[in-house]
Amino acid sequence: MRKTGLLLRFVMLFVLCAALGAQTPNFSGKWTRVPDPNAQGGGQGGLGTEAAIVQDANTITITRTTQMGEFKTTYKLDGSESKNTLNFQGNAIEQTSKAKWDGGKLVVDTSMSFDGNPIQLSMTMALDPSGALLVESTRPDFQGGGQPVTTKATYKKQ
Repeated sequence: MRKTGLLLRFVMLFVLCAALGAQTPNFSGKWTRVPDPNAQGGGQGGLGTEAAIVQDANTITITRTTQMGEFKTTYKLDGSESKNTLNFQGNAIEQTSKAKWDGGKLVVDTSMSFDGNPIQLSMTMALDPSGALLVESTRPDFQGGGQPVTTKATYKKQ
């Protein structure tokens, strides 16, 4: 009887671990943006036109290909701070990010300063049931100074 109880506990622990592991998606791969004909402002945001993602248990590294060039960022997946430098038009902009899991979504909050102005960015990544990568990004309105701008982009794996 004691062995049966121990075996049952082991099976329950295994099922629980498998269920928790299934909630954490792996975004690794090469992704291409799906054009959205209804997008305003040229459909900017997301991960650019293409992205290569490498993910392991501790980090996710995203290499973005955009109209302004290629940008590489690495985020720790344990919620601790990650530091990246964005080289943009001759400027080195230091970024501090925190990535955390929210169910099956990865939420990355980033802060930086540009010309002495603090900037807050947020990005959420998830996989839809078909395996497409969904990216929602929120940034300040750099043009008009109004409410933050949120964009949504869909990517297909190559």
